[in-house]
This record gives sequence, structure tokens and C-alpha cells, in this order.
Amino acid sequence: MSKPHANRDPLSRAALRQVAVLALAAVGGFTALLGALAWAASLTGAGTAANGAIDLENRAITVSIRYEPPQLDSTRATDAQSIMILAHTMEGLLRYDPQGRLVAGVAERWDIGDDGATFYLRDDALWSDGVPVTAHDFVFAWRTVVDPATAGPYAYNLYPIKNAEAINSGDLPPEALGARALDDRTLEVEFERPIAYFDKLAAFHTYLPVRQDFYESRRGRYGADAADLLYNGPFVMTRWVHGAHIRLEKNSRYWNRDEVQLNLIDIPYVTADNTARMNLFRDGEIADVDHLTSQELDQALAERFQIGRYADGSVWFLMPNHRPGRLTANYHFRKALQLATDNAELLYKVLRVPSYTPADSLFPAWLRGVDGLFKQEYPPPAVAHDPRAAREHLERARQELGLDAFPPLVLLADDSPLGSKKAEYLQALFRRELGLDVRIDKQIFKQRLAKAENGEFDIVIYGWGPDYDDQMTFADLFASWNTNNHGKFANAELDRHVRIAQESTDQRERMAAFAEVQRILIEEVAIIVNYERGVMYVQDPRLKNVMRRPMGGDPNYSFAYLADAP
Repeated sequence: MSKPHANRDPLSRAALRQVAVLALAAVGGFTALLGALAWAASLTGAGTAANGAIDLENRAITVSIRYEPPQLDSTRATDAQSIMILAHTMEGLLRYDPQGRLVAGVAERWDIGDDGATFYLRDDALWSDGVPVTAHDFVFAWRTVVDPATAGPYAYNLYPIKNAEAINSGDLPPEALGARALDDRTLEVEFERPIAYFDKLAAFHTYLPVRQDFYESRRGRYGADAADLLYNGPFVMTRWVHGAHIRLEKNSRYWNRDEVQLNLIDIPYVTADNTARMNLFRDGEIADVDHLTSQELDQALAERFQIGRYADGSVWFLMPNHRPGRLTANYHFRKALQLATDNAELLYKVLRVPSYTPADSLFPAWLRGVDGLFKQEYPPPAVAHDPRAAREHLERARQELGLDAFPPLVLLADDSPLGSKKAEYLQALFRRELGLDVRIDKQIFKQRLAKAENGEFDIVIYGWGPDYDDQMTFADLFASWNTNNHGKFANAELDRHVRIAQESTDQRERMAAFAEVQRILIEEVAIIVNYERGVMYVQDPRLKNVMRRPMGGDPNYSFAYLADAP
């Protein structure tokens, strides 16, 4: 079968692999380089699983990912890449169908009321070793998430369950959680308070099941390697060479396996280098490339590739460090940074990615409100680019802090080409408008996340995408109890409004509370919002029905299929 891509000046496969290996070395250091070299050597023999990007005969595809999943323990995973892999290999009580609707997963039916919910599990839901998935597996997983010993970053998403917050705070034992297995097929959940969006939470990866006997047999390594996981989703992971290669094969024990068309998703390229990825795509080695920058977009247009676009739901912003002793803990210093920031210049002159749009709130434009869109019903306070006012606030900050001059600021950024461009622009901007010395701390993804969690920054470039389809997925991010609040912003009034929205089932009351959260975040400069991210991508025309969406793992090939190109 001929390849559909244009083939102008193609690099040889050996050269492409060399590019990928060099990119891997940049991303993962010496360990990744060793893994990449071993992987590259294997490609000369039977190590390749698919015949290029698309193998119609074996119903297999070859794709790439931009970075290594830090780990695949669903009780602790927070990053988009880990969630993407988990979305293919695991399934919760509910799931998203190709149209983005919540549908039955492990639970074939359910009842949700004001004080709790009951889920009735299907009898053909099996783990990859053939053992049935039971209600006990959900109870154990959820207890593990809220157990303080786990330090689960997403434990707060289980707070709607009775006693979850008290357990996570160390005040009650995990056995006090309001989730019980009435029998193997019946899961009963007691709520802490009425909740308007529990069905959406039930599809979130932190609510995935974990089987206790297997978890304990891994002795702290659950989710660390392919052999350290059990699977109950459409695919199983059969290979994980860290930093180099992941292979997903169709799960013959998945209850809905007849709907799964692909037999293999091979991921032998792990690199954030979009130039390398576009070359791989052009040469027919991978089936798609997403997150196109202006450079790759120009190339795609020149090659006449079909270009797709979708909103991934995420908002990108600068997160100041609010910890005592940091310059950014001073309100006037943060206000100076906010007023000096020019999102139009950042987007249209620096990043130049057509799918990005300027942001004026943590709440993205697509969220629904009472009768229409949330931000149309509750517009955020306006913030204008005003360098003169920014310098006035900076002088007030200097006087309050008792400084003759400001020490250098640490800007924590990722090491991708786009991330580097963004960081360098901000460095120049704050020097030009405010005379500040900004030093860039550029890190690979995993290390950047670790440094953010530990507060090793003055400002960190950050993005947040939705976990579920409700404003709360953004609103509680900066609540004082949220472990993903890496800047440690704390505001009692914001906390109060988050609680109102958590406890109410009245839509108007909830939206009014979210509007107050929005106001506080902007007026107190908890963050400095930059843009909402849209994603542009190219995809092999023979690959159909790939799900690209804000929730449920992106991209998702679980129900994709292959067909001859027209």
C-alpha cells in the first residue's frame, strides 16, 4: 500500500531515528539515551510492530508522544501524557463515547441522588489476567487515593464522598470512607453533601479501580513499569522502555472489545521536537502530529497536508509563588507583572500559533453558564496592558519590601521549543518594561513538575486543562487545600465561594460563586492568564474516528479504525 504523504526530500529512516534518539537524549538525559539506542538498534530486526504509520492488514498504527509518562499509578497521576495512556488501558465506572457523552463503563447502570449513588457493575468486566473487576476494587482504589500516606495530588477530587477530606487530612482512617461494596457487583457511595456533577467525576482517572492483591504485590512499584500494572480497558501495555518505546495491544478480555478496531498502537518515538515529528510524519513513519507551531504549520501547508484543529480546553498562565519570603508574595509586585504582560504581543508576534486565543480568565470561553456561556453571563474584570501603572506598582512593592533593588527572579519553564520561546520572551518583556532580571530555569517535564510542586520558583509557566465538564475543575485549583495549587495562593473568601459551589445543586447559585472565584483570582493576581490553547494537527487520512477532546485522554484511539484513503 503506498503512503499518502508527500515525499519531498525525505530523510532516510536511519536519519529519522537518529533525530529521534538525539531528541530523546535531550528530553530524558543519559538514561533515556541508553534506552533510545537500544530501541533504535531493535528497529533493524523484528522490533517494529507496524509497517510504517499505518498497517491496514494488521490493523496497527504507529504514533508518537511528546514526553515520557512520569508513572501510571492512577491514584497519583496528574499529567496529560499519563492520563492519555490510562485512557487507553483502564476504564472506570463511566466513560466517554466518541461523541463525548458519558456512557456506561464498568458500571452498566447507576442511580445518583442528593445523598449518594449506587453503581451496578457488569459481570463481564475483567482484569487483563481474567479476574473479574469488582466493587471492592473501586473501594480499595478510592481509599488509597485519600490515604495521606499516598499523597495523591488529586485526592481533593474525592472530597464529595463522605469523610474523604477528613481522611486525607489525617483525622479519620481510610476505612471510614463513604464507599462500600455491598457485594461484588454493587458499589454504594455516600456523599459528604449534595453534588451536581458526581457522574462526571466517576469518569475521571482518579476514580479508576485498583485491585488490592496486585497493588500490594508490587511493593511500592505499582504503575512504574508495564509488568507493574493490571488493565481493564480497551488495550494492555505490552512494552514500556522508559523514554523510548510504549506498545499498546488490544485487550482480548475487555468487555466492549468488539467495538475496538485497532489491534496495536505502537509508540516508538518519545520526543517534544516537532521538527523531528513532522519529518517522521512526512516520511510515513507516524500517523499524526499534534501541537503544530507556526513552523510546522507552514510546512504542513506547503506539503498540502490536511490540517485539523480543536480546542483542548486548557488555559495557560503564569503562576507566582505566594510563599512567604518570595518577592511574588507581595501584591504590588504581582500587580506590576500583571500590568506589564501583553498577551496580544505574546500570541501574535512571538508564539504565532493560530489556534491560540488570548485569555482573560482561568475559566475558558467554552464553559456553559446558566442559560448561555459562563463568561458572557459573568464577564471577568478587565485588565489592560499598562506599563506605566506597572512601574508604579513595582515602586510601591520596592518600598514595602524595603529593597534598594530587586534580586533576580527565577522563571521555571519547560524545555520544549515553544516553552523556550515563551520563557525568553517573558524574560525580555519584564526586563524591558520593569527593569527586572529574570533567570530562566528550563527543565524537562517531569523535573519541572517536581520543582513546581516543591515551590522552587518565583514564577512558573503553567497550564491547566479540564478533568471533567464542570466549572469546578478550574474553580478549586487555587483553593487553599488543593495540592495542585503549587503557588500556595490562599484566600479565605475564594475558599468560601468554592465551598458554596461544591455544596449547591442550584445552577444560578453555583455560577454566581464561580464568578466570585474568577474575580478574586484576577484582582488578587493569584495568576496571570495568557491564552487558551487550541491544537492544530495533521493526521494520516486512513486513520479515522480519533477522539480529540478536553476530557477523557487526548488523543484517544480506543475507537479509531483504518480505511483506504480515497
